[in-house]
Amino acid sequence: MARYIDIHTHAFPDEVASTAIPALERSGNVKAYLDGTISDLLKSMDKAEIQASAVCLIATRPQQYKPILEWCESIRTPRIIPFPSVHPKDPHVLEHVQEIHTKGFKGIKLHPYYQDFFMDDPFLADFYQLVSELGLLLVIHCGYDIAYPRIRRSDPMKILDVVEQWPNLRLITTHLGGWDEWKDVRDLLTGKPIYMELSFALDFLDQIRLRDILLNHPKEYLLFGSDSPWADQATTLKMLGKLGLPDDLFQAITYENSARLLELCMLP
Repeated sequence: MARYIDIHTHAFPDEVASTAIPALERSGNVKAYLDGTISDLLKSMDKAEIQASAVCLIATRPQQYKPILEWCESIRTPRIIPFPSVHPKDPHVLEHVQEIHTKGFKGIKLHPYYQDFFMDDPFLADFYQLVSELGLLLVIHCGYDIAYPRIRRSDPMKILDVVEQWPNLRLITTHLGGWDEWKDVRDLLTGKPIYMELSFALDFLDQIRLRDILLNHPKEYLLFGSDSPWADQATTLKMLGKLGLPDDLFQAITYENSARLLELCMLP
């Protein structure tokens, strides 16, 4: 039986999805594969034989913290693993991080473009320290964003700066360490103990460069992510399969590493 875990997906409350998805499609000039609801995500997971998906939320304003947290509590199941969001400039951000941990969530999602910060901003020091101490996973959008000007908010050099200051931070860098900054990813991050998930890299990088990065990175630090609904989960898995990776590496990427980080019961 196939077994997969998607560490990077998005969804919205039903009443929000119908307006959020078209707006995001326009701003990024992209087309969603799903309607943005949890029910549609579950259908996609069934089609792709995905056991569980981490659903990442983004608080674009401090006031969104509470409704996001409440919705995350309402959708949490063995198959849907929500990552709430805090706004880095919220004066109560540390209290919110503590609450997220107390309520048993596995991680937090941040997005430097949607939340208007730079990954190495000094004001984030206390935030990184607390997240590190609590052992929460921290998923951060890395590299450029298709909907925003090319300002380097979370590039590989900033990633290195953060992990060097907080070596125990359980940071998951999205888009293979930095969307469309993969030369720096190869030069600066590849081979280091830094978690990288694969969304929006498989369909933008050629197979030679992809294999080079994946085969030269510690296999326990690579994770499958689709960024659904902005990519099709089943198609993304097929693209990964076409790379012809060793079976143990493929299993580590698509299941074992995420199961360990999310503390899921490993299937036999």
